[in-house]
Amino acid sequence: MKRTILTAFVLAYCLASCQTQKEAPEQTQAQTQNQTPQQAQQQPTSADPEMTRFIDELMSKMTLDEKIGQLNLLAVGFDVTGPVVSQNVDENIRKGNVGGVFNTYTPVAARKLQEFAVNNTRLKIPLIFGYDVIHGHRTIFPIPLGLSTSWDMAAVESSARIAAEEASADGLNWVYSPMVDIARDPRWGRIAEGAGEDPYLGSEVAKAMVHGYQGQDLAASNTVMACVKHFALYGAGEAGRDYNSVDMSLNRMFNEYLPPYKAAIDAGVGSVMSSFNDINGVPATANKWLMTDLLRGKWGFDGFVVTDYTAINELMAHGLGDEATVGALALKAGIDMDMVGEVFLKHLPQLIQEGKVTEEDVNKACRRILEAKYKLGLFEDPYRYTDENRAKATLMKPEYRQAARQIAAKGMVLLKNEKQTLPLKKSGTIALIGPLAKNQRDMIGNWSGAGDWKQAVSLEQGIRNVAGNNVKIVYAKGANFTDDQQMIARLNAHGGELDIDKRSATAMIDEAVKAAQKADVIVAAVGESQGMTGEAASRSDIGLPGQQLALLKALKKTGKPLVIVLMNGRPLTLTWEDQNASAMLETWFAGTEAGNAIADVLFGNYNPSGKLTTTFPQVVGQIPLFYNHKSTGRPFAGDPLDKYKSRYMDVSNDPLYPFGYGLSYTSFSYAAPQLSKTAINPSETLQVSVVVRNTGNYDGEEVVQLYVQDVVGSITRPVKELKGFQKIALKKGETKTITFNISPDDLKFYNNDLEYVLEPGDFKVFVGTNSRDVKEAAFKVVE
Repeated sequence: MKRTILTAFVLAYCLASCQTQKEAPEQTQAQTQNQTPQQAQQQPTSADPEMTRFIDELMSKMTLDEKIGQLNLLAVGFDVTGPVVSQNVDENIRKGNVGGVFNTYTPVAARKLQEFAVNNTRLKIPLIFGYDVIHGHRTIFPIPLGLSTSWDMAAVESSARIAAEEASADGLNWVYSPMVDIARDPRWGRIAEGAGEDPYLGSEVAKAMVHGYQGQDLAASNTVMACVKHFALYGAGEAGRDYNSVDMSLNRMFNEYLPPYKAAIDAGVGSVMSSFNDINGVPATANKWLMTDLLRGKWGFDGFVVTDYTAINELMAHGLGDEATVGALALKAGIDMDMVGEVFLKHLPQLIQEGKVTEEDVNKACRRILEAKYKLGLFEDPYRYTDENRAKATLMKPEYRQAARQIAAKGMVLLKNEKQTLPLKKSGTIALIGPLAKNQRDMIGNWSGAGDWKQAVSLEQGIRNVAGNNVKIVYAKGANFTDDQQMIARLNAHGGELDIDKRSATAMIDEAVKAAQKADVIVAAVGESQGMTGEAASRSDIGLPGQQLALLKALKKTGKPLVIVLMNGRPLTLTWEDQNASAMLETWFAGTEAGNAIADVLFGNYNPSGKLTTTFPQVVGQIPLFYNHKSTGRPFAGDPLDKYKSRYMDVSNDPLYPFGYGLSYTSFSYAAPQLSKTAINPSETLQVSVVVRNTGNYDGEEVVQLYVQDVVGSITRPVKELKGFQKIALKKGETKTITFNISPDDLKFYNNDLEYVLEPGDFKVFVGTNSRDVKEAAFKVVE
């Protein structure tokens, strides 16, 4: 691809420092003068009179081409996530044909482009700089799924706050996060990027992330504009296959999938990204009901909407028409900014001349983008995010790494701990085995953006750091992630960076068994490579890949205690592992400080408190499997000879691990929940209290979970729904009374007329340590 001098400079600088389409016809003066005031300026959507005055004045000076240019988002950098790389970047910037860029960061690179835009365009309108800051910028935190399993909203918000500090110091002011898609199919690779299967928890995480990124003042130099994605329903793709179709009823949409997006909007998120999927036959990027009627009309969103990568172009493959046609559909639907595809830039002038879109449509989109730049303070100071000294003082500060270590530990989930195998002693000999034992690259996981995996702490190093010299480590890799050459080539072609041992699987396992025989305990670090999860990484088989299960079976035969440390980006099928491991710890991809955090948990410096936010199936054939399902007319009650019930012939309906599940090194007991009343009216709040006691031998944290069931409704209701949780710390032997308030809104749902209603009748409330192991009480809502 031909690159100009400016673009080449940016690319070269980014690569060195981080290691880590056509032109539209110019709008004539006569055409500009012939605009009516209504055509020239869309009525403002903001209550800020100073911003309205400023944008009014600026837009009155802009030509149509310059307005269309603000709708154009180009990729300039070294981390392109799709098939198109923007061309003629500096020429387009010079003509005012670019509203923003993404994939460019560092203060020097961002300043270079910003100076070019401000100094070489007629109206000196600054660029907005976006990037995929998903779970940290330079300091990498656990993947979002691993953040959610902390059930600690202060920790989640803190991770986003630190990410914003680093990103804003590194030339960025706009981040494509949080991803809040509800996901109930672990075959989908992007389940790693969200908060799991539950709308209530997902909404809490969405709010925490938005608050962390945006803070109290978007114009502050240490905050960034968040972009909630992917609107909408992206996580419900058929067959767990990325980019696939979505078809669901409106009541399911409103009750189960839309709440986290709405929570982000209510939290003040500045931008929204459209999803790739279609929704009941209309792709999101061309869906006016979704982008205008719902998002802006019903929810009152006043920020701007950007497409996902080339999503407008991809409307052609959906079967909606040629490039000009789909460009018109997207703009009319309510899309404001075109990511990389340059469809608006190429076709909007002609579409306006043909009457297929109006200048008012362009004005609406342009105003929203200019308002975002105003809110970010870019008109006041285009260079506020390009301070090299601040970057040097901010990026990967020791306190950020310490926070990453602590937060990573909070999200780790103890799945099994037979005979108190864990915590390990800080003495003796450990056989450290597995493809993730010495691995650094996979610690920071997928979508790690500007993170440098060479800065990551491996599990081996973490054990040495935490356990000290009294622990001897004998190491063997044991297995590759995969020995499938086609899979290796596919992964490595797209950043998989697999380190493949050329020895046979048998030789590697034999070496691992010999190492295990010399040890007191085996720590087997197994799971997925980071390239096996994330975007375009759907898997039909979600067991341990490659020869890792064979490795574990061979290690089991040694008779030594077997501690399995899992690193992965999705729920896995772990039936054999659950039956045979002495202990099993789910650590996800835990980030820059992964090794230290895992070792903190393994050796008891931190007592694990994470709880699953996705259901783990026994076998892939149970998918989709989630806790808040509906009851059928023939529910299965457990009798194996009861044929005509909703069940499988070859496996139970039960998950391997239910939503909300997670053990501790200590134990907790729950008394029966106590209700302030057994009958309330529809405007009253019900108080639920439960006594929780630490009955074990360690101080620990517990996530107390509250669920509600609407027993009888005008439409079928879930068997239970999360409506509250509290993460509490209890010392050994300590007892606390935990109180929840169930408000009328907690009992409401959308009926088939999309009315948000509370229907009087019978309800159950459940309190417990996970969605399965609960104690219940009953109450009524009466007229």
